[in-house]
Amino acid sequence: MERERDVSELPKAHLHLHFTGSMRPSTVLELADKHGVRLPDALTEALVGGEPPRLRATDERGWFRFQRLYDAARSCLREPEDIQRLVREAAEEDVRDGSGWLEIQVDPTSYAPRLGGLIPALEVILDAVETTSRETGLGMRVLVAANRMKHPLDARTLARLATRYADRGVVGFGLSNDERRGMARDFDRAFGIAREAGLLSAPHGGELAGPSSVRDCLDDLGANRVGHGVRAAEDPRLMKRLADRQVTCEVCPASNVALGVYEKPEDVPLRTLFEAGVPLALGADDPLLFGSRLAAQYEIARRYHGFTDAELAEVARQSVRGSAAPEDVKTKLLAGVDDWLAS
Repeated sequence: MERERDVSELPKAHLHLHFTGSMRPSTVLELADKHGVRLPDALTEALVGGEPPRLRATDERGWFRFQRLYDAARSCLREPEDIQRLVREAAEEDVRDGSGWLEIQVDPTSYAPRLGGLIPALEVILDAVETTSRETGLGMRVLVAANRMKHPLDARTLARLATRYADRGVVGFGLSNDERRGMARDFDRAFGIAREAGLLSAPHGGELAGPSSVRDCLDDLGANRVGHGVRAAEDPRLMKRLADRQVTCEVCPASNVALGVYEKPEDVPLRTLFEAGVPLALGADDPLLFGSRLAAQYEIARRYHGFTDAELAEVARQSVRGSAAPEDVKTKLLAGVDDWLAS
């Protein structure tokens, strides 16, 4: 029987991690105490008990509950020092899991009221990322994401802001929240602004909504990557299109199960997508609420989908190729993957 290598030592890129959702449970509790924030009982119990809260977002009520818990955690981030702590701890967790490149996703609108406005909020985040990257050695950049529950004009404002900081650490533009709400085409102008500035297009799609939402990301938003994208497995022609264009799907297996997109880890169509040639980048999404980080997603692929070490190595390569990392960083990480497999 082949020896199983340690997936936490496998060099990889992390392309799907949300800002607030990256926090450690202990950090949320400490910041809540620091700022006098009363957290929902369900969240407090989960954070203290070490078990993620029970979530299901396949209906409106479930999604509202998920958002309520997420917003409560976000309300604990009130000062630049809180942001700096979050970024450093997210980097430390990623380094522990073998990540050599992290693109953390954030909507600075959410933090602007407490940090002096939209521009100061993004600058605080980018300064923290730059400092943390330098001190930890982890390549780290930011993907600015608009909220599809808000007006498309808000998205255009964020797209212009993102382009303004394209040389300061912003590498992409995304679209998050419930993809069952808000048509992708309503945000096409925002994505056009971002693409013209050379930013990656990485909207969410194919999670709570089906294959059509992935097609909309491709047709209306010119997606280079798709956040989640798992529902593309229901449409062979769509999978071929993703494979032919080498559009990376940022698949988050633990998140998919936690939110009820699939009942069990083995139901997530990882192998279907992989064998169809769709590039994959496994991501932790919101480990604060889903209870597992990056390396655990690779363990899911191994345990529930029978991925061999050679296949896990190829998924890691795909994550690196799908990233916005400079070529020298990609070359180093890809060489590291080969070394891991040869060990």
